[in-house]
Amino acid sequence: MKKYNSIAIVGTQWGDEGKGKITNYFASRADYVVRYQGGGNAGHSIIYNNERFGLHLLPSGIFNTNVKNVLSNGVVIDLKGLLNEIEGLKKAGIVDISLFISDRAHIVFPYHKEIDALQEENRKSTIGTTKQGIGPAYTDKVARIGIRIIDLYDDDYLKEKLQENIEEKNRIFKAMKIDKKIDFEETYKFALEAREKIKHYVVDSSLLVFKALEKRKKVLFEGAQGILLCLDHGTYPFVTSSSPTSSSIPLNVGIPSYSISQTIGVTKAYVTRVGKGAFPTEFENEISKKIREVGKEYGTTTGRARRIGWFDVTLIKHAKRVSGLTGISITLLDVLTGIKELKIGINYTIGEHILESIPASERIYNDVKVNYVILPGWNENISKVKSFYDLPKNAKKYLEAIENYTGVPVVQFSVGPKKEQTINIENIW
Repeated sequence: MKKYNSIAIVGTQWGDEGKGKITNYFASRADYVVRYQGGGNAGHSIIYNNERFGLHLLPSGIFNTNVKNVLSNGVVIDLKGLLNEIEGLKKAGIVDISLFISDRAHIVFPYHKEIDALQEENRKSTIGTTKQGIGPAYTDKVARIGIRIIDLYDDDYLKEKLQENIEEKNRIFKAMKIDKKIDFEETYKFALEAREKIKHYVVDSSLLVFKALEKRKKVLFEGAQGILLCLDHGTYPFVTSSSPTSSSIPLNVGIPSYSISQTIGVTKAYVTRVGKGAFPTEFENEISKKIREVGKEYGTTTGRARRIGWFDVTLIKHAKRVSGLTGISITLLDVLTGIKELKIGINYTIGEHILESIPASERIYNDVKVNYVILPGWNENISKVKSFYDLPKNAKKYLEAIENYTGVPVVQFSVGPKKEQTINIENIW
Protein backbone atom coordinates (compact mmCIF):
# COMPACT_ATOMS: atom_id res chain seq x y z
CA MET A 1 0.00 0.00 0.00
CA LYS A 2 1.25 3.43 -0.93
CA LYS A 3 2.39 5.54 2.04
CA TYR A 4 1.56 9.18 1.65
CA ASN A 5 3.66 12.08 2.89
CA SER A 6 1.09 13.33 5.38
CA ILE A 7 0.78 14.36 9.01
CA ALA A 8 -2.36 14.97 11.07
CA ILE A 9 -2.16 17.44 13.94
CA VAL A 10 -4.77 16.81 16.64
CA GLY A 11 -5.44 18.16 20.09
CA THR A 12 -5.39 15.41 22.71
CA GLN A 13 -7.24 17.20 25.49
CA TRP A 14 -10.20 19.64 25.51
CA GLY A 15 -8.76 21.99 22.91
CA ASP A 16 -6.50 25.05 23.32
CA GLU A 17 -3.40 22.84 23.38
CA GLY A 18 -1.43 25.04 20.99
CA LYS A 19 -2.37 23.31 17.72
CA GLY A 20 -2.19 26.57 15.79
CA LYS A 21 1.43 27.15 16.71
CA ILE A 22 2.47 23.55 16.04
CA THR A 23 0.59 23.50 12.74
CA ASN A 24 2.25 26.76 11.77
CA TYR A 25 5.61 25.19 12.65
CA PHE A 26 5.04 22.22 10.34
CA ALA A 27 3.34 24.35 7.70
CA SER A 28 6.66 26.04 6.92
CA ARG A 29 7.72 22.65 5.52
CA ALA A 30 4.37 21.63 4.02
CA ASP A 31 2.87 22.02 0.59
CA TYR A 32 -0.75 21.88 1.78
CA VAL A 33 -2.48 22.62 5.08
CA VAL A 34 -6.00 21.20 5.25
CA ARG A 35 -8.54 22.19 7.90
CA TYR A 36 -10.87 19.21 8.18
CA GLN A 37 -13.68 20.00 10.67
CA GLY A 38 -15.28 22.57 12.97
CA GLY A 39 -16.02 26.19 12.26
CA GLY A 40 -15.52 29.69 13.63
CA ASN A 41 -15.76 28.37 17.19
CA ALA A 42 -12.09 27.39 16.87
CA GLY A 43 -9.37 29.72 18.07
CA HIS A 44 -5.75 29.32 17.02
CA SER A 45 -3.32 31.91 18.31
CA ILE A 46 -0.19 32.33 16.17
CA ILE A 47 2.82 34.63 16.45
CA TYR A 48 3.88 35.95 13.03
CA ASN A 49 6.46 38.73 12.59
CA ASN A 50 6.28 39.34 16.36
CA GLU A 51 2.53 39.99 16.10
CA ARG A 52 -0.14 37.73 17.60
CA PHE A 53 -2.98 36.66 15.29
CA GLY A 54 -6.15 34.83 16.29
CA LEU A 55 -7.41 32.53 13.55
CA HIS A 56 -10.87 30.99 13.68
CA LEU A 57 -11.53 29.59 10.22
CA LEU A 58 -8.40 30.10 8.15
CA PRO A 59 -5.88 27.23 8.26
CA SER A 60 -2.73 27.94 10.23
CA GLY A 61 -0.57 27.72 7.13
CA ILE A 62 -2.08 30.93 5.79
CA PHE A 63 1.03 32.93 6.76
CA ASN A 64 3.26 30.80 4.55
CA THR A 65 3.16 32.03 0.96
CA ASN A 66 4.24 28.68 -0.49
CA VAL A 67 1.48 26.71 1.24
CA LYS A 68 -1.91 25.91 -0.27
CA ASN A 69 -4.52 26.23 2.48
CA VAL A 70 -7.73 24.22 2.23
CA LEU A 71 -11.09 24.42 4.01
CA SER A 72 -12.55 20.96 3.42
CA ASN A 73 -16.12 19.72 3.17
CA GLY A 74 -16.11 18.84 6.90
CA VAL A 75 -15.82 22.50 7.90
CA VAL A 76 -18.90 24.70 8.42
CA ILE A 77 -18.11 28.17 7.10
CA ASP A 78 -19.34 31.48 8.48
CA LEU A 79 -18.90 33.61 5.36
CA LYS A 80 -18.91 36.91 7.23
CA GLY A 81 -16.33 35.66 9.71
CA LEU A 82 -14.15 34.24 6.95
CA LEU A 83 -14.19 37.46 4.95
CA ASN A 84 -13.40 39.47 8.09
CA GLU A 85 -10.40 37.23 8.79
CA ILE A 86 -9.10 37.64 5.25
CA GLU A 87 -9.58 41.39 5.43
CA GLY A 88 -7.79 41.51 8.78
CA LEU A 89 -4.76 39.76 7.34
CA LYS A 90 -4.69 42.11 4.37
CA LYS A 91 -4.76 45.13 6.68
CA ALA A 92 -1.75 43.62 8.47
CA GLY A 93 0.08 43.44 5.15
CA ILE A 94 -0.51 39.74 4.51
CA VAL A 95 -1.98 39.91 1.02
CA ASP A 96 -0.52 36.85 -0.72
CA ILE A 97 -3.13 34.35 0.46
CA SER A 98 -3.41 30.89 -1.09
CA LEU A 99 -6.82 29.58 -0.06
CA PHE A 100 -9.10 26.84 -1.41
CA ILE A 101 -12.68 26.29 -0.19
CA SER A 102 -14.59 23.05 -0.68
CA ASP A 103 -17.66 23.39 -2.85
CA ARG A 104 -19.30 20.82 -0.55
CA ALA A 105 -18.72 22.72 2.71
CA HIS A 106 -21.85 23.86 4.55
CA ILE A 107 -22.49 27.51 5.40
CA VAL A 108 -23.16 29.05 8.81
CA PHE A 109 -25.79 31.76 8.34
CA PRO A 110 -26.72 34.47 10.88
CA TYR A 111 -29.88 32.55 11.78
CA HIS A 112 -27.74 29.63 12.95
CA LYS A 113 -26.10 31.94 15.49
CA GLU A 114 -29.51 33.22 16.63
CA ILE A 115 -30.77 29.66 17.15
CA ASP A 116 -27.54 28.67 18.92
CA ALA A 117 -27.81 31.54 21.42
CA LEU A 118 -31.51 30.96 22.07
CA GLN A 119 -31.07 27.24 22.63
CA GLU A 120 -28.25 27.83 25.11
CA GLU A 121 -30.18 30.52 26.97
CA ASN A 122 -33.25 28.31 27.29
CA ARG A 123 -31.50 25.14 28.47
CA LYS A 124 -31.94 24.17 32.12
CA SER A 125 -28.32 23.03 32.04
CA THR A 126 -26.12 24.91 29.59
CA ILE A 127 -23.40 23.10 27.63
CA GLY A 128 -21.04 26.05 27.12
CA THR A 129 -21.53 26.66 23.40
CA THR A 130 -19.65 29.63 21.90
CA LYS A 131 -22.91 30.66 20.17
CA GLN A 132 -21.18 30.76 16.80
CA GLY A 133 -23.93 28.74 15.12
CA ILE A 134 -21.81 25.62 14.68
CA GLY A 135 -24.23 23.09 16.22
CA PRO A 136 -27.30 24.39 14.33
CA ALA A 137 -25.33 24.43 11.06
CA TYR A 138 -24.30 20.79 11.54
CA THR A 139 -27.92 20.02 12.54
CA ASP A 140 -29.15 21.40 9.22
CA LYS A 141 -26.46 19.40 7.43
CA VAL A 142 -27.59 16.14 9.03
CA ALA A 143 -31.27 17.08 8.46
CA ARG A 144 -30.39 17.58 4.76
CA ILE A 145 -31.67 21.14 4.65
CA GLY A 146 -28.26 22.84 4.87
CA ILE A 147 -26.93 25.18 2.22
CA ARG A 148 -23.49 24.42 0.80
CA ILE A 149 -20.92 26.64 -0.86
CA ILE A 150 -21.83 25.24 -4.30
CA ASP A 151 -25.47 26.28 -3.73
CA LEU A 152 -24.46 29.93 -3.70
CA TYR A 153 -23.95 29.73 -7.46
CA ASP A 154 -27.40 28.33 -8.31
CA ASP A 155 -29.69 31.36 -8.07
CA ASP A 156 -33.06 29.56 -8.07
CA TYR A 157 -31.97 26.83 -5.67
CA LEU A 158 -30.29 29.28 -3.28
CA LYS A 159 -33.34 31.52 -3.14
CA GLU A 160 -35.70 28.58 -2.59
CA LYS A 161 -33.63 26.86 0.12
CA LEU A 162 -32.78 30.08 1.94
CA GLN A 163 -36.45 31.09 1.95
CA GLU A 164 -37.48 27.68 3.33
CA ASN A 165 -34.83 27.75 6.04
CA ILE A 166 -35.60 31.28 7.16
CA GLU A 167 -39.34 30.58 7.28
CA GLU A 168 -38.62 27.51 9.44
CA LYS A 169 -36.39 29.46 11.83
CA ASN A 170 -38.95 32.23 12.13
CA ARG A 171 -41.61 29.62 13.01
CA ILE A 172 -39.29 28.40 15.78
CA PHE A 173 -38.96 31.95 17.15
CA LYS A 174 -42.72 32.37 17.07
CA ALA A 175 -43.32 29.03 18.82
CA MET A 176 -40.84 30.07 21.51
CA LYS A 177 -42.74 33.38 21.82
CA ILE A 178 -39.58 35.29 20.99
CA ASP A 179 -39.93 38.66 19.31
CA LYS A 180 -37.38 38.00 16.57
CA LYS A 181 -37.63 37.57 12.82
CA ILE A 182 -34.87 36.81 10.31
CA ASP A 183 -35.08 39.06 7.25
CA PHE A 184 -34.87 37.03 4.04
CA GLU A 185 -33.94 39.89 1.72
CA GLU A 186 -31.04 41.01 3.92
CA THR A 187 -29.68 37.46 4.25
CA TYR A 188 -30.10 36.74 0.53
CA LYS A 189 -28.36 39.98 -0.41
CA PHE A 190 -25.38 39.15 1.81
CA ALA A 191 -25.14 35.64 0.31
CA LEU A 192 -24.98 37.11 -3.19
CA GLU A 193 -22.28 39.60 -2.18
CA ALA A 194 -20.23 36.98 -0.33
CA ARG A 195 -20.27 34.51 -3.22
CA GLU A 196 -18.57 37.04 -5.47
CA LYS A 197 -15.82 37.62 -2.93
CA ILE A 198 -15.03 33.92 -2.47
CA LYS A 199 -15.72 32.47 -5.92
CA HIS A 200 -12.04 32.37 -6.93
CA TYR A 201 -11.32 30.20 -3.85
CA VAL A 202 -14.00 27.54 -4.50
CA VAL A 203 -12.83 24.10 -5.73
CA ASP A 204 -13.48 20.37 -5.46
CA SER A 205 -11.16 20.11 -2.46
CA SER A 206 -11.40 16.31 -2.28
CA LEU A 207 -9.86 16.03 -5.73
CA LEU A 208 -7.31 18.76 -4.97
CA VAL A 209 -6.02 17.06 -1.81
CA PHE A 210 -6.10 13.55 -3.29
CA LYS A 211 -3.98 14.62 -6.25
CA ALA A 212 -1.52 16.29 -3.87
CA LEU A 213 -1.22 13.06 -1.86
CA GLU A 214 -0.72 10.99 -5.02
CA LYS A 215 2.10 13.31 -6.05
CA ARG A 216 3.64 12.78 -2.57
CA LYS A 217 3.26 16.42 -1.66
CA LYS A 218 3.64 17.19 2.03
CA VAL A 219 0.09 17.47 3.33
CA LEU A 220 -0.71 18.64 6.84
CA PHE A 221 -4.19 18.03 8.29
CA GLU A 222 -5.35 20.48 10.94
CA GLY A 223 -8.32 20.04 13.24
CA ALA A 224 -10.13 22.35 15.60
CA GLN A 225 -10.84 21.71 19.29
CA GLY A 226 -9.51 18.55 20.96
CA ILE A 227 -10.28 14.84 20.96
CA LEU A 228 -12.12 15.05 24.29
CA LEU A 229 -14.58 17.37 22.54
CA CYS A 230 -15.34 14.79 19.83
CA LEU A 231 -19.08 14.31 19.32
CA ASP A 232 -18.68 10.52 19.46
CA HIS A 233 -15.63 9.92 21.66
CA GLY A 234 -15.52 13.04 23.82
CA THR A 235 -17.04 13.89 27.20
CA TYR A 236 -20.62 14.07 25.92
CA PRO A 237 -22.71 16.25 26.13
CA PHE A 238 -20.03 18.86 26.75
CA VAL A 239 -18.53 18.41 23.32
CA THR A 240 -18.42 20.09 19.92
CA SER A 241 -20.62 19.14 16.95
CA SER A 242 -18.00 17.29 14.88
CA SER A 243 -15.06 14.94 15.36
CA PRO A 244 -11.55 16.42 15.84
CA THR A 245 -9.98 12.93 15.70
CA SER A 246 -7.67 12.01 12.84
CA SER A 247 -10.02 9.06 12.26
CA SER A 248 -12.55 11.58 10.87
CA ILE A 249 -10.17 13.06 8.29
CA PRO A 250 -10.89 10.70 5.37
CA LEU A 251 -14.63 11.42 5.56
CA ASN A 252 -14.24 15.15 6.23
CA VAL A 253 -11.79 15.65 3.37
CA GLY A 254 -12.88 13.02 0.89
CA ILE A 255 -9.72 10.91 0.72
CA PRO A 256 -8.88 7.21 1.34
CA SER A 257 -8.81 5.86 4.88
CA TYR A 258 -5.10 5.03 4.54
CA SER A 259 -4.10 8.61 3.75
CA ILE A 260 -2.75 9.52 7.20
CA SER A 261 0.90 8.54 7.67
CA GLN A 262 1.49 10.11 11.10
CA THR A 263 -0.73 11.59 13.79
CA ILE A 264 0.92 14.04 16.19
CA GLY A 265 -1.10 14.77 19.32
CA VAL A 266 -0.55 18.30 20.60
CA THR A 267 -0.58 18.08 24.39
CA LYS A 268 -0.17 20.77 27.02
CA ALA A 269 2.33 20.10 29.78
CA TYR A 270 -0.72 20.45 32.04
CA VAL A 271 -4.45 20.36 31.15
CA THR A 272 -7.03 23.09 30.58
CA ARG A 273 -10.72 23.14 29.87
CA VAL A 274 -13.23 25.89 29.04
CA GLY A 275 -16.85 25.68 30.14
CA LYS A 276 -18.68 22.92 31.95
CA GLY A 277 -17.96 19.21 32.18
CA ALA A 278 -16.01 16.71 34.24
CA PHE A 279 -12.35 17.58 34.81
CA PRO A 280 -10.78 15.01 37.18
CA THR A 281 -7.33 16.61 37.59
CA GLU A 282 -8.65 20.17 38.00
CA PHE A 283 -7.40 22.21 40.93
CA GLU A 284 -7.76 25.84 41.97
CA ASN A 285 -5.12 27.47 44.17
CA GLU A 286 -2.18 29.83 43.84
CA ILE A 287 -0.37 27.42 41.50
CA SER A 288 -3.34 27.22 39.10
CA LYS A 289 -3.62 31.02 39.13
CA LYS A 290 0.07 31.28 38.26
CA ILE A 291 -0.29 28.78 35.42
CA ARG A 292 -3.33 30.67 34.10
CA GLU A 293 -1.52 34.01 34.06
CA VAL A 294 1.87 32.82 32.81
CA GLY A 295 0.25 30.58 30.17
CA LYS A 296 -2.29 33.27 29.19
CA GLU A 297 -5.03 30.73 29.64
CA TYR A 298 -7.95 32.69 28.26
CA GLY A 299 -9.99 31.60 25.23
CA THR A 300 -8.95 33.01 21.82
CA THR A 301 -12.58 33.01 20.65
CA THR A 302 -14.46 33.74 23.89
CA GLY A 303 -11.94 35.35 26.25
CA ARG A 304 -13.16 33.02 28.99
CA ALA A 305 -10.70 31.98 31.71
CA ARG A 306 -9.68 28.35 31.28
CA ARG A 307 -9.89 25.81 34.07
CA ILE A 308 -6.52 24.33 35.08
CA GLY A 309 -5.57 20.74 35.87
CA TRP A 310 -2.54 18.49 36.27
CA PHE A 311 -1.35 16.33 33.37
CA ASP A 312 -3.76 13.45 32.81
CA VAL A 313 -2.38 10.18 31.39
CA THR A 314 -5.81 8.62 30.84
CA LEU A 315 -6.75 11.41 28.42
CA ILE A 316 -3.70 10.67 26.29
CA LYS A 317 -4.29 6.93 26.31
CA HIS A 318 -7.85 7.63 25.15
CA ALA A 319 -6.59 9.94 22.41
CA LYS A 320 -4.07 7.32 21.31
CA ARG A 321 -6.77 4.70 20.94
CA VAL A 322 -9.44 6.73 19.10
CA SER A 323 -7.09 8.83 16.98
CA GLY A 324 -4.05 6.63 16.37
CA LEU A 325 -1.36 8.83 17.88
CA THR A 326 2.14 8.09 16.63
CA GLY A 327 3.74 10.80 18.79
CA ILE A 328 2.93 13.72 21.07
CA SER A 329 4.12 17.31 21.03
CA ILE A 330 4.29 18.86 24.51
CA THR A 331 3.49 22.58 24.52
CA LEU A 332 3.91 25.25 27.20
CA LEU A 333 6.52 23.31 29.14
CA ASP A 334 8.07 26.64 30.17
CA VAL A 335 4.88 27.63 32.02
CA LEU A 336 5.66 25.02 34.70
CA THR A 337 9.03 26.61 35.54
CA GLY A 338 9.23 27.61 39.20
CA ILE A 339 6.62 25.15 40.51
CA LYS A 340 8.16 23.12 43.33
CA GLU A 341 6.21 19.88 42.78
CA LEU A 342 4.45 18.66 39.64
CA LYS A 343 1.70 16.05 39.61
CA ILE A 344 0.85 13.58 36.87
CA GLY A 345 -2.48 11.78 37.09
CA ILE A 346 -1.60 8.22 36.07
CA ASN A 347 -5.05 6.57 36.26
CA TYR A 348 -8.60 6.77 37.62
CA THR A 349 -10.30 4.61 40.22
CA ILE A 350 -13.88 4.15 41.37
CA GLY A 351 -13.79 2.40 44.70
CA GLU A 352 -11.07 -0.22 44.31
CA HIS A 353 -11.60 -0.60 40.58
CA ILE A 354 -8.95 0.93 38.27
CA LEU A 355 -10.53 2.29 35.08
CA GLU A 356 -8.81 1.57 31.77
CA SER A 357 -10.65 4.33 29.92
CA ILE A 358 -12.75 7.44 30.30
CA PRO A 359 -16.30 6.58 31.44
CA ALA A 360 -19.04 7.17 28.86
CA SER A 361 -21.28 8.62 31.60
CA GLU A 362 -20.62 12.23 32.54
CA ARG A 363 -21.98 11.56 36.04
CA ILE A 364 -19.62 8.64 36.60
CA TYR A 365 -16.72 10.64 35.18
CA ASN A 366 -17.39 13.34 37.75
CA ASP A 367 -16.96 10.77 40.52
CA VAL A 368 -13.63 9.20 39.54
CA LYS A 369 -10.64 9.50 41.84
CA VAL A 370 -7.28 10.35 40.26
CA ASN A 371 -4.12 8.61 41.38
CA TYR A 372 -1.01 10.77 41.06
CA VAL A 373 2.73 10.53 40.98
CA ILE A 374 4.62 13.59 42.21
CA LEU A 375 7.78 14.80 40.50
CA PRO A 376 10.16 17.58 41.51
CA GLY A 377 9.94 20.76 39.45
CA TRP A 378 12.69 23.05 38.15
CA ASN A 379 13.56 26.73 38.54
CA GLU A 380 15.88 27.19 35.54
CA ASN A 381 14.72 29.39 32.63
CA ILE A 382 14.16 26.97 29.74
CA SER A 383 12.84 29.45 27.15
CA LYS A 384 16.12 29.44 25.20
CA VAL A 385 16.98 25.75 25.17
CA LYS A 386 17.69 24.27 21.73
CA SER A 387 17.51 20.54 22.45
CA PHE A 388 16.17 17.97 24.89
CA TYR A 389 19.65 17.65 26.35
CA ASP A 390 19.71 21.36 27.24
CA LEU A 391 16.76 20.94 29.60
CA PRO A 392 17.26 20.81 33.38
CA LYS A 393 17.36 17.29 34.82
CA ASN A 394 13.87 17.54 36.34
CA ALA A 395 12.32 18.84 33.11
CA LYS A 396 13.78 15.85 31.27
CA LYS A 397 12.38 13.52 33.92
CA TYR A 398 8.95 15.13 33.56
CA LEU A 399 8.87 14.49 29.78
CA GLU A 400 10.23 10.96 30.25
CA ALA A 401 7.51 10.23 32.81
CA ILE A 402 4.83 11.41 30.38
CA GLU A 403 6.23 9.14 27.68
CA ASN A 404 6.52 6.14 29.98
CA TYR A 405 3.04 6.43 31.49
CA THR A 406 1.18 7.22 28.25
CA GLY A 407 3.06 4.78 26.03
CA VAL A 408 3.30 7.44 23.31
CA PRO A 409 6.69 8.86 22.25
CA VAL A 410 7.27 12.53 23.08
CA VAL A 411 8.62 13.63 19.71
CA GLN A 412 8.61 17.39 20.27
CA PHE A 413 8.26 20.03 22.96
CA SER A 414 7.99 23.80 23.04
CA VAL A 415 9.23 26.37 25.53
CA GLY A 416 7.58 29.53 24.24
CA PRO A 417 5.21 30.92 21.60
CA LYS A 418 7.77 31.51 18.84
CA LYS A 419 8.47 28.98 16.12
CA GLU A 420 12.14 28.73 17.10
CA GLN A 421 11.05 27.74 20.62
CA THR A 422 9.73 24.43 19.28
CA ILE A 423 12.28 21.62 19.60
CA ASN A 424 12.16 18.25 17.88
CA ILE A 425 13.32 15.17 19.76
CA GLU A 426 12.70 12.96 16.77
CA ASN A 427 12.67 13.70 13.04
CA ILE A 428 8.94 13.97 12.37
CA TRP A 429 8.87 15.02 8.73
